[in-house]
Amino acid sequence: MPSVSLTINGRTYSVACGAGEEERLRRLAGYIDQKATQISGDLGQIGEARVILMAGLLIADELASAFEEIARLKRAAEGQSGAADTLGRELDLVAQRVETIAARLEQA
Repeated sequence: MPSVSLTINGRTYSVACGAGEEERLRRLAGYIDQKATQISGDLGQIGEARVILMAGLLIADELASAFEEIARLKRAAEGQSGAADTLGRELDLVAQRVETIAARLEQA
């Protein structure tokens, strides 16, 4: 099983991963490191555990916001789908009325 070295907040960690997952882990660790660096810059050196905790909380907040946005977009899409179905039914009714009128005109 491959392993990859990841540096977060100046500390290097060796992490085992599946084959082919190395680059993804590096990108994820880079994102965590970016958040940790931001926190250290904003709050000073508050201890490694707290920096990592705060970085995790910031990322969890971003993820929760993303999930909420996905749910909102799904609801909006479902609403549009329902509106499209209603519009389709209305158009069918109008088409039936037009056909009825056309048939009456042909008979007249």
